[in-house]
Amino acid sequence: MKIGVVYPQREISRAPTELRQFALEIEHAGFAHMVMYDHVLGVSHADRDPPLGGPYDENDPFHDPFVSFGYLAAATTRLEFFTGVLVLPQRQTALVARQAADVDLLSAGRLNLGVGVGWNAVEYRALGQPFHLRGKRLDEQIPLLRKLWSGELVGWKGEFDTIDRAALCPAPSRQIPIYCGGFAPAAFRRAARIADGFIFGGQRISGLVEQWKQVQAMLAENGRPINDFGAQALILDETFSGLSVGEAVDALNIWRDAGGTHASIVTTGRRLSSSEDHIDYLLQIIQRAS
Repeated sequence: MKIGVVYPQREISRAPTELRQFALEIEHAGFAHMVMYDHVLGVSHADRDPPLGGPYDENDPFHDPFVSFGYLAAATTRLEFFTGVLVLPQRQTALVARQAADVDLLSAGRLNLGVGVGWNAVEYRALGQPFHLRGKRLDEQIPLLRKLWSGELVGWKGEFDTIDRAALCPAPSRQIPIYCGGFAPAAFRRAARIADGFIFGGQRISGLVEQWKQVQAMLAENGRPINDFGAQALILDETFSGLSVGEAVDALNIWRDAGGTHASIVTTGRRLSSSEDHIDYLLQIIQRAS
């Protein structure tokens, strides 16, 4: 099982120069990958009808994952990158195909594209995309990304995208793995049908294991082998306040025993005051988990 880290963007992203140093530190420590969350805009929750359900507002900093990973591709040599997750339906599919292909080319095949539908209707409207059709659009976007990454001429006429004999050049040297993410059965079913893996998060490890069992059953229903499917867990508790070092190591062991392929430690919420404090916490975990 590969062990990685979720970049604590809410707590250290106000000093962008720390991004490079953080990635170098975790790569040197032996972590396999880094996960970055995604939001284009921070939105005020005040006086919304209906209310916004997500945890972030206009005060939470986010870097663009593609720009960040392109930058880090030149600074690192081994570290893999996960978008965890990119809100794909609020973006132009062909543009995402181009951006992802470039990150994968520049990093020599180290990108994993995690995608999901998101929760922020205001952000969707600002980007000119329909919020209520996000699930249907994601169903169409995943196979279209794969066609574009083939590098061949693509003719596509779907409900949301039309491409008239066009190609992505240069194309990536491989099919970039696509992981779905989310918390609802619809996300599990989508992943079991058309994704290469799933990113589980938002609750304690026992709940993630139960969700993984659900996805395994859905994979079997779709005639797909479990061994070819990636299972990534974001290691935290349901209050998003983080775990002690011992609790995190225990969670990693439980996820490994459940057949998980990847796990990422969440350090946000532990009230760590500096990048060095985040790194110190992570070092304690990786040393005990090895």
